[in-house]
Amino acid sequence: MSTDPREALDAFLEAVREHYAASAHRSGDQDTRVEAAYMALADAFEIYEDAIYTAFDEVTPFELFDDVEDARDDEESEDDEDDFEVVDDED
Repeated sequence: MSTDPREALDAFLEAVREHYAASAHRSGDQDTRVEAAYMALADAFEIYEDAIYTAFDEVTPFELFDDVEDARDDEESEDDEDDFEVVDDED
């Protein structure tokens, strides 16, 4: 199922506006409206990025926050593995 990139863009921009409105009228740290708008924005972004990739073989310069955190965790794990040194006890 392919999504029209223009429709995906319109939905993404609407999600940005909704996230802005929810953020501007936040009622506290645990505002469920902001959380819902955040998730809707993330979903709309993924749909938009998939649509422009499918239609134009193009990507955006953005990554979702969870993806960035996962990448950092992966890099830290690789760095931790590099810190270990094999020691030969038979000397």
